[in-house]
Amino acid sequence: MTKLNSQDLNRYGRNVAIAGTPRGLSLLRNVAIIAGIFAMILCVLIIINYIQVKRADPLNTKTMKVLVDRMHADPADEQLRQEIREIDLLARRAFFTNQWQVRMGGYLLFFSLLVVVICVTAAGLMQKTIPAVPSGAKTDRWHTLKINRIWVGYTGISIVVISMAILILTHQELGRNLQEAINEQDHAGRPEGREAGMQESRNAELQNTGNGDSLVKKDTIAATERANMDGYPSLQEISRNFPSFRGPGGNGIARQKNIPVNWDGKSGKNIKWKTEIPLPGYNSPIIWNDRVFLTGASQTIRMVYCIDLHTGKILWQKAVEKIPGTPSQEPKIIKETGFSAPTMTTDGRRVYAVFANGDLIALDFAGNQVWAKNLGLPMNHYGHASSLIMYHDLLIVQYDQRGSGSVMALSGKTGEVIWKTSRSVKISWASPVIIQTGKRTELVLAADPMVASYDPATGKELWNFACITGEVGPSVAFAGNIVYSVNDFSKLAAIELGDPPKLLWEDTEYLSDIPSPLATGKHLYLVTSYGAVVCYDAKTGAKYWVQELETPVFASPVLAEGKIYLLDKKGVMHIFNDDQKFTPVSQPQLGEGSSCTPAFADGLIVIRGDKNLFCAGK
Repeated sequence: MTKLNSQDLNRYGRNVAIAGTPRGLSLLRNVAIIAGIFAMILCVLIIINYIQVKRADPLNTKTMKVLVDRMHADPADEQLRQEIREIDLLARRAFFTNQWQVRMGGYLLFFSLLVVVICVTAAGLMQKTIPAVPSGAKTDRWHTLKINRIWVGYTGISIVVISMAILILTHQELGRNLQEAINEQDHAGRPEGREAGMQESRNAELQNTGNGDSLVKKDTIAATERANMDGYPSLQEISRNFPSFRGPGGNGIARQKNIPVNWDGKSGKNIKWKTEIPLPGYNSPIIWNDRVFLTGASQTIRMVYCIDLHTGKILWQKAVEKIPGTPSQEPKIIKETGFSAPTMTTDGRRVYAVFANGDLIALDFAGNQVWAKNLGLPMNHYGHASSLIMYHDLLIVQYDQRGSGSVMALSGKTGEVIWKTSRSVKISWASPVIIQTGKRTELVLAADPMVASYDPATGKELWNFACITGEVGPSVAFAGNIVYSVNDFSKLAAIELGDPPKLLWEDTEYLSDIPSPLATGKHLYLVTSYGAVVCYDAKTGAKYWVQELETPVFASPVLAEGKIYLLDKKGVMHIFNDDQKFTPVSQPQLGEGSSCTPAFADGLIVIRGDKNLFCAGK
């Protein structure tokens, strides 16, 4: 047998490999090389992007800080204020562009690596096996090439792993930057915080009209008979009361009459009573007949309070404890949220309350527990904050948590889950709203990336419209067959209902992350948490006026008797007419701060302050 030298051996191996190589093998190798190079370029860009995010936060630029300091020195400078808004708008766009780049970079890196793996695997299967090296042949060169390939592979894998880790860190850093921007709103002139929820009982039957004063009056007697028979309140009962956050319909329309416009909490002028609430809470009061309900909580105690509407006396208080399934771990909360942000609801037969840790309870009007359960530890930054809402005898809960968004309906009598619908959405603290379109009743929810409508009786999705981003706090508003949604670092969108729904108009200049918008038919009112009030033409989006309150606002506006009631964080109620020009009526003061939306009864307004519950009347 002829002995092969190393050159003959190399030539022999190459000839065997080439002879056994299909035509597509070379193409697969080239595609794998190109995809690998593309992946390495992406890794470098990801690392550079992370360094840029660490060095420069788009939401808190030095320019913005300088301008804000100047505005504090000269708050009357409207040109400077407008300049701040324009820079803030650019910052929001830069922030979401960065978020998009991070997501897209991760997707492209994953697919490019997938292409590499597929091509290399396919090429390996198509490659002919080189015969065993004859005894005595020199194999140092082949061994060296093998070692080099191994180290190149290890290096590439390391770079990819580092890049994926940096992708995660970049996403977390952007989240921290966003939260810091929210928390520092008072200093930066931008919105902060989130809305503690909105809620509604039985407004499925209510017709939201231009002035918010009329109900659906068809078959009123038959509806009353059915309501009494089925155990849920009639239309008349609902309209006489204020059973949930922002009144019947969840749209901020109060149908009560003779609402006061002047009071003073410090002097006691027109203050019927003032009652200290033992535990703090950012939920709003609700009213049914002669009783007021609200909740308070600390890290270890959760309480439901019932107060006499006419005297302010606490009739009973119920500790929410020993609930089946209550997690031992308490959710992390921030000062602006607390442990009892969601507003209660009532059907006039029972009252319902939910807390930050997911504890849900039903009580009768004497304070006795009817049923209770835990919905699971909320997977978000602040604990559960969406308020409750009723439809007939169903208690509806919006429970949009990290990785497990859903909306569910429970029996008001037993707590049994009647239906539950999963939602492909991100974390949301907005609350559900029930609207009457004239054709059907709809349950409308807002959460990134969409506003969605459901049949409140079955949970079936009726439609959805992609128009909102971020961790949503404000609930939607509705009037004139138009649904309005808004969120900070997103946009204000007017959605005209139809088959399918369509975008009527949008705006990005003024955005809210806490107060919900208010639609009155002709006008749309948007309030930012830094204190700007904007009046739009409801159908065209044209701005009629902008009023700066110079004080942060967490409460949502409510329409009563043709006037808007808007409470700022200092406890000043800004009352102005529903009009195309800003016409102030009065600015009565509570005497202490507040973050809560008021509730209304005939001749009375009930306001929760930071420490006390007030009732004002003529």
